[in-house]
Amino acid sequence: MPFSLIPDRLYRRYTDLTPRLLRELDIRLLLCDLDYTLAPRSVEKPDGTLRRWLEDCREAGVTVMILSNNRSTRRVETFCSELGIRYVGHAGKPGTAGYRQAMVRAGEPPEHTAMLGDKLLTDVLGAKRAGILALMVEPLGGPVGAWNHVLHALQRPSKWIARRRCQKL
Repeated sequence: MPFSLIPDRLYRRYTDLTPRLLRELDIRLLLCDLDYTLAPRSVEKPDGTLRRWLEDCREAGVTVMILSNNRSTRRVETFCSELGIRYVGHAGKPGTAGYRQAMVRAGEPPEHTAMLGDKLLTDVLGAKRAGILALMVEPLGGPVGAWNHVLHALQRPSKWIARRRCQKL
């Protein structure tokens, strides 16, 4: 299994990843982390921007599923039921079982699947290990707490490399 902490693409926020861009990348299944990727952890319900983005993805033929390590099943269930989307909770990222389970449920192979998240050690590493496109965003709401500040500081070199690689595309 590949081991890489370099995302394939880096975006400021999830809305920068347009359905048109997903079509160009030949992505039909987009797995998304929830906390700090689609909403700050403190936000309990999806907002209008997220709802519109998901609808645009649906219209473009892209299935969006949540792949979350969140310890609170209730948070993920509530958020996803509000949006009418499926999820894999307690995904065990960076392990590959959650990624594989989501692809089987959606009926899509790795070559048409991408993962969008804000953390290198879970989202990006897991995507790379699962053989899917690894897309990264800056955390919505910024890093919260001392440990998240340390994690995000440690991610800077990998983000720098990703930006350099993307400029060459």
